[in-house]
Amino acid sequence: MTFYKYILWILYRVWFYILVAIPILLLFPFLLISILKESWYPYFFKMARLWSKFILIGMGFHWKIQREEVPQRGKSYMFIANHTSMTDIMLMFVTVKNPFVFVGKKELAKIPLFGFFYKRTCILVDRDSLRSRHGVFKQAEHRLKQGLSICIFPEGGVSDEDILLDGFKDGAFRLAINHKIPVVPITFADNKARFSFDIFSGSPGEMRVYVHKFLDTEGLTLKDVKVLKEESRDIILNQLCQFQKKQNLTVLR
Repeated sequence: MTFYKYILWILYRVWFYILVAIPILLLFPFLLISILKESWYPYFFKMARLWSKFILIGMGFHWKIQREEVPQRGKSYMFIANHTSMTDIMLMFVTVKNPFVFVGKKELAKIPLFGFFYKRTCILVDRDSLRSRHGVFKQAEHRLKQGLSICIFPEGGVSDEDILLDGFKDGAFRLAINHKIPVVPITFADNKARFSFDIFSGSPGEMRVYVHKFLDTEGLTLKDVKVLKEESRDIILNQLCQFQKKQNLTVLR
């Protein structure tokens, strides 16, 4: 019986990548046109939201989103969330309607087909390069001036399977304070259980999302980065503890 479960898990993974590719192939001409000009990015964003819904529904996932506050149209924000799964990208697109640009690791640009659009629409960062990390700030500033928002997973990567929430990096909070944009903490409760980075895991089911009250950065300076960072992490961590209190996971404080 265990052998067949492993086979099913592998097929489930293969099915995920098929779902990722199908909309890209079908919409390829439109996606290509939408990235020819930066000002056309909102059209790409709308198609990315459709792509995300197609994948999540095709995987047998259904989402439930609770919101304490709703972003205003035409206003820029810093969206942050915990990072445990490849589906975090799709669920973020589904959760947020305001066009935003991801700041993500450059390695994802190597993924066939997906990587072609990823490297042309996201802000790529090489976490081993100080120069690259500084470059992110300039690119983010450029995007914010266009009226877009920014999305960062502040753990800086995917933590070990037994860690509920890793420590946060400073970048997202420095950007938010520098540009006086609100920080929007978002908690993804079930992505690890639904589709973690462990190949032999995952199943269809509910994905719960909690959009927390926004954290204002007006009046803050770079001296407040640590306080803002820890406040944001505590909000997400406390919500995860409520969601995951029945699971035996290690919490890093």
